[in-house]
Amino acid sequence: MSTDVSGLIECRPGARLWGLDDEDTVWEAGIDLFLLNRGNAYDGLACLFGIRNSSGFRPLTEDRGFPGDASEGLRREFADCGGHDCVYGTTWVTWAELSATDWQETDASGTRSRASVAGTDTDWGRVWSVMRILSEVHGAENVRLVVWFH
Repeated sequence: MSTDVSGLIECRPGARLWGLDDEDTVWEAGIDLFLLNRGNAYDGLACLFGIRNSSGFRPLTEDRGFPGDASEGLRREFADCGGHDCVYGTTWVTWAELSATDWQETDASGTRSRASVAGTDTDWGRVWSVMRILSEVHGAENVRLVVWFH
């Protein structure tokens, strides 16, 4: 049985303008992962999110759950996929975390690096480009990718 990934990039445009404590600083839906990522290469899912991790990567973010402060757009998308009853492995990662990642770290065998399975030269590269550009405008902590699996 195959594993598919769904998700959305969000950003908090108000954070740089008004600060994190302002009531208008909320997460906004950015772009659906479906529009950017053409595949579900399992080594990438393993290295990033711990899904189908037979290669022994240390996942960047594993099973953090659905963010309580999610945007309305993300909540709708998640519900359209069946929500908590129909998906698993829900997690998220900020651009700040991704940009601080050691992309040369390898799997348990020492043969595949994070960069080789989920770096800028893979299908994930387009996702990282969008997140990087959004972070230039809104700040690295204010851009995140939220994903789930089915």
